[in-house]
Amino acid sequence: MQLRPELLPPSIPAARLAELAAAITAIEDRLERGEDATALIEAFNADTDNDYDEHDFLSYHSSQSLEEFAYEAAWPSFPKVPDITRDELVEIAERIVAVDPDTDFYVHLFETNTVRPAAVSVFHHPPEHLNDASVTELVDFILSYRPIAL
Repeated sequence: MQLRPELLPPSIPAARLAELAAAITAIEDRLERGEDATALIEAFNADTDNDYDEHDFLSYHSSQSLEEFAYEAAWPSFPKVPDITRDELVEIAERIVAVDPDTDFYVHLFETNTVRPAAVSVFHHPPEHLNDASVTELVDFILSYRPIAL
């Protein structure tokens, strides 16, 4: 299935990625020197519509490269698609399970467009009664979740 453009990873110009990588490095350098980076972090978050904190800039190396962090920062922070369909969620889930090169984006997109907490974890650790379920059945299970109003 072809996904519509708003469900695909954004194309980010190399110049924008370089600009974000330079900002990340400047923040990281300042923090490593023990200096205050609050203004730089606030400017970075305003520019990228994210909510990163000092810890994010000091610990990203443990899970991703500088380029990957810059790419992630350039994504839409909450890519909510109000008219997303079940079939589109199934296709996104198929890409997650297949470990598509853009899996991280698809995980972000799937989690943002479903209400079940940690929805993607169902693909890796399904409930016992769904151990042999298809991706479509797992998506239906995820979509059946209804939060409890307190």
